[in-house]
Amino acid sequence: MSTLAVLNVSATSWLALIALALAAIPTLLTIANLRIFARAPQPDSGNCLPQISVLVPARNEAGGIKQMAQAVLASRGVEIELLILDDDSRDNTVAIVSRLSDADARVRLLHGHPLAVGWCGKQHACAQLADAARYDTWVFLDADVTLSTDAIARSVTFLEQSQADLVSGFPRQLTCSFLDWLLLPLIHFVLLGFLPLGRSRSENSAGMAAGCGQLFITRRAGYRASGGHAGIHASLHDGIKLPRAYRRAGLRTDIFDATDTAQCQMYTRSLDVLAGLSKNATEGIGSPATILPFTILFVGGQILPIGLMVWGLMNDFQDWPTWTIAIVGLAVVGTYLPRILAARRFGQSLLSALAHPLGIAIFLCIQWWSLVRRWLGLATHWKGRALVPQ
Repeated sequence: MSTLAVLNVSATSWLALIALALAAIPTLLTIANLRIFARAPQPDSGNCLPQISVLVPARNEAGGIKQMAQAVLASRGVEIELLILDDDSRDNTVAIVSRLSDADARVRLLHGHPLAVGWCGKQHACAQLADAARYDTWVFLDADVTLSTDAIARSVTFLEQSQADLVSGFPRQLTCSFLDWLLLPLIHFVLLGFLPLGRSRSENSAGMAAGCGQLFITRRAGYRASGGHAGIHASLHDGIKLPRAYRRAGLRTDIFDATDTAQCQMYTRSLDVLAGLSKNATEGIGSPATILPFTILFVGGQILPIGLMVWGLMNDFQDWPTWTIAIVGLAVVGTYLPRILAARRFGQSLLSALAHPLGIAIFLCIQWWSLVRRWLGLATHWKGRALVPQ
């Protein structure tokens, strides 16, 4: 064997070890987290129904707001009021909600104030909803989320049993275009593959906070103590920033699996997926502090194993030691196993899981592009508004 061949084999072996180590991180964390990422429990039977204010910000949501409202109004085991705040919609949202409120006294239509300077639209709307809520237990719900009849009762039960001040459920994500089919399953991959959930619960540090802005449950006292949405008024990413605000105030947060009680249709077109993932990227993985570590983790653990395997197959693994081939094979298993486990647990597409390396590559491109846009001072447009990440 030539000296060059020895060097190449050595480099390949080192790359294989690196790939296996980086692929093992989300694999092991996912296996551990799936054991404790529980679904919301059934409520205890009792004569006193909990009183819940369901708070929904709405801007141009005519396509799905009736379905959301009808599902909320069908809730069992709770006494509810449904507050929907129209945030300067330009479609038929107001007319639809007006008909709903005329037909059911539990529905209230609020007309939002003009957007204040320095505020993100959603945070502005949610702060107004909080001020208008009659009851002391609140469910913040996105207008594109549909709940099962027991979802609210079970979510409130989780809030009580967890003894947290803010809890968040992760709904099942419905997909209808190529990019949401490819990219939205990465929500669970990132959550379960890189957050040590047990440690997050025991330490309650702000840096380990997690949440999903589509479904939050809290109480008035905790919300006020945390500063609520006013404390994150400029943020585009309440899913991360609101739990962090609670934890910085010394309050506890937790998350649960809402796959069986809630489903969300976020996007209908691939272009909307790109815009939606771009608008808040720089407050999450695409922030200056996290994008480089996550790029190394994602490329090394989710793309490199597949690249090494393809390279080896194309060259018949010529001059590769047997143990290097085995290491690459294990790394490939580590790349796919978290996605396959998540697909079974959360009702995701197995074909999307097989396309995982492609999804990771596109996801990283979105994160880097969002960061470059931030550095250039360029705004992202969402629902007719220009959003400039802070």
